[in-house]
Amino acid sequence: MKAAGRLTEIYQRRVAAGELQDDPAQRAVLPVLADIRSHLEHTPSRKRGLLGGLFHKPEDVPQGLYLWGGVGRGKSMLMDMFVEALSITGKRRVHFHAFMQEMHEELEKARAGEAADAIAPVAEGIGKGLRLLALDEMQITDIADAMIVGRLFEKLFDLGVVVVTTSNRPPEDLYKNGLNRQLFLPFISLLRKKMIVHELASPRDYRQGVLEGSRGWLCPDDATARREIDRIWKDLTGGDAAPLTLRVKGREITLPAFHNGVARARFHDLCGTPLGPADYLALADAVKVLIVEHIPRLGRDNYNEARRFVTLIDALYEARTGLVASAAAMPEMLYVEGEGSFEFDRTASRLREMTGKGWALYASGGRQV
Repeated sequence: MKAAGRLTEIYQRRVAAGELQDDPAQRAVLPVLADIRSHLEHTPSRKRGLLGGLFHKPEDVPQGLYLWGGVGRGKSMLMDMFVEALSITGKRRVHFHAFMQEMHEELEKARAGEAADAIAPVAEGIGKGLRLLALDEMQITDIADAMIVGRLFEKLFDLGVVVVTTSNRPPEDLYKNGLNRQLFLPFISLLRKKMIVHELASPRDYRQGVLEGSRGWLCPDDATARREIDRIWKDLTGGDAAPLTLRVKGREITLPAFHNGVARARFHDLCGTPLGPADYLALADAVKVLIVEHIPRLGRDNYNEARRFVTLIDALYEARTGLVASAAAMPEMLYVEGEGSFEFDRTASRLREMTGKGWALYASGGRQV
């Protein structure tokens, strides 16, 4: 209970400071996190290896937490609060997409070294010295990830690693309707066995206020627009950022700034390189709010970039991704001459909808994502 009190006090201080709104559904998660924290802080770390069961007892390893619920309910905020308060070495917090990208790279290295079982040495490398792995926004839509993640997590659990993760869906909906999904079902059973599954059933969507109070389409693209984007970025992410690399059919897409489901990039980063529909679909799947800066006027001189921009907006629209943009012109005046300008009317209409107040209902950024 002492640990629960400490987490509760941190939460209450942030509420009193106006950083958070008091939410009973969020407070209900704190005792679960406090129990995990207490166990990790008061149980000494033991030597572990691939024969992890020989070096630690089951009671030394608490259950982890699978925290799921609708977008914008505060899952990532609670996980970050827990990780920050946890006074142990061997803790790591990473976005699930970035983690899986790392896994694919390490597996390729292990296979190049002719490892009989590539997953075993990769899991051993990850688990070395690691006691807590915090994964934000677990979602599995790719068959390659689905085939890897079950065995990888089984090895990590055997090594005594505690996993805390957030997701927008319950375990049973992971990789739903995916190819060969029956091979994935044992992983769902493993999650249920090794982790407490808790739904954060708050009726509030905290990301809505941030975007509804902002203009989504900033024009002209000047110093005022830059300051407004800086403000929105800080409100949505706290100012923290790291690059996010997505792997798509052997290619890599790097978003220069990413945190807590929110990405920030220039028009040239997204449309000035030869990306295609699959790349933009992967981006839309990984990002909940996208900030695009410096969209130029479109026409004959940048026709290829314009086509990619249309494809990007279609992918974001279908995924219901939040959008904030700075541009040289309003949507209807962005592409007024040259091949493709007539068809751009539909894109302009979508841009108007996506940067309007109502679209914030779909966005998933915000202080309490």
